[in-house]
Amino acid sequence: MSNARRAFLQQASVGAAAFLTIPSAISAQSIDTPASVDGAEMSHTSFAAAVTDWETQQAESWDTSWTKRVTGKHKAMFDVPEIEGGVGVSRAAFWGRQYMDVLKVTPADLSTVIVIRHAAIFLLMNQEYWTTYEVGKARKLKNDRGKVQQFNPVLAAPGDARAANNTMLLDKQLASGAIVLGCNLAFRSVVSLIEKKDKIPNAAAREKAKGMLVPGVIMQPSGIFANVMAEEAGCVFVQAV
Repeated sequence: MSNARRAFLQQASVGAAAFLTIPSAISAQSIDTPASVDGAEMSHTSFAAAVTDWETQQAESWDTSWTKRVTGKHKAMFDVPEIEGGVGVSRAAFWGRQYMDVLKVTPADLSTVIVIRHAAIFLLMNQEYWTTYEVGKARKLKNDRGKVQQFNPVLAAPGDARAANNTMLLDKQLASGAIVLGCNLAFRSVVSLIEKKDKIPNAAAREKAKGMLVPGVIMQPSGIFANVMAEEAGCVFVQAV
C-alpha cells in the first residue's frame, strides 16, 4: 500500500487492517490493531466505532437508476480519483464538445458519466463547505498562483463573472445531463473534517455533509462500484486524471 493511500485511509478513520476486513461483519472484539488518525493513536473502541460507522453507511439504499439514463450512441465514463485543479471534470466536458464539433452529433447522442472518488471526493462539495472546513489547507492544495486553494475549482468562485458561460463547471455539466457519481468510501474524509471542526458525532456530521453536496450528485457504495456499473451500461472508460 502506498503512503498516499495509507494516509487517505487514516484521514477517513478507516485503517488498513479494517479496510481489508470490511467485507465481513466486524465486531469490536475482532479488531486487534488500533489505527491512527492525523498521527495520533486511535483506541480500540474508537477504531471499532469507525468500522461500525462504515458498515452502517454501506447498508444504506443506493440509487442505481442513473444507468437507465445512459442511452446515447456515444457513452463515456470519466474516472476522477485526484483533485488536480479540477482537470478531470473539465475533460468530461471536452469530449462532448469535440464530438459535436467533429462528428456533428447532437447532445442527445452523448452520455457522460463522471465518477469522483478517492482524494477527489472534495470536488463534490459546495463552496460553503470548502471555505468553512478549509479544504485547501487540510489537503495542502495550491492554486495557480501558489497560494492555498480557497474554493472548489470545479464550481464558480464567488464574484466570478465568467462562470455563467463556463460549461465545464460541475454544476453546469449536471444541468446539461451529465451523470455525476460519488464514492461513499471516500466521503468519509469529507465527514471527518466536519466532525473535527464542529465536534459533533459521525452521524450528525454525515447528514450535514450530505446537505453540502453539489445538487444532483448521486452517491454510490464506492467509486469502483460506480465505474463497473457505468462500463456495464456501455460506457468507454476514461482515466481523466
